[in-house]
Amino acid sequence: MLATACSARAERADRDRPVNIEADRMNADDAQKTAVFEGRVVLTQGTLLIRADRLTVRQDKEGFQSGVALGKPATFRQKREGSDEYIDGEAERIEYDGRADRVQMFNRARLRRDGGDDVRGNYISYDSRTEHFSVQAAKDAPAESRDGRVRAVIMPRKGGTGGPSEPLELKPAPAIAGPRQE
Repeated sequence: MLATACSARAERADRDRPVNIEADRMNADDAQKTAVFEGRVVLTQGTLLIRADRLTVRQDKEGFQSGVALGKPATFRQKREGSDEYIDGEAERIEYDGRADRVQMFNRARLRRDGGDDVRGNYISYDSRTEHFSVQAAKDAPAESRDGRVRAVIMPRKGGTGGPSEPLELKPAPAIAGPRQE
């Protein structure tokens, strides 16, 4: 469902798990294959967790799902495939297109990865097929976003393992011999 492919290499096993949704209200239209959940919405599917004020889910004739989560902000968290690392995201609107395997995040969008990586912008798009994402700044940035620019913090990795680098160990300097007296 929404954001199943939100993160790079999301946990594949999540797709085979049941989707559980809790909300204060639900309105479903079976003929249109649409369901709207409102009020403290919580969606879980395996390691995926989505929280929103409103979640709209649609299914097309071929069974592909798409969804829109709205919130102040709407959030998601999901474990990455093959690691103990999690991806966290938030935006005022998060859209997922299951057919295209694409997630789009609008308005105050932010993606964080365990280990310190952090990307912010007004719009973030992620294509899980190509593992390509792009971040755009706001054209008419509100004052609270500073200057409306894209912000990124990318932490160095140790040995390409994908985990955070180890802190350097402080060691005393070796003794320095004085000048030779002849």
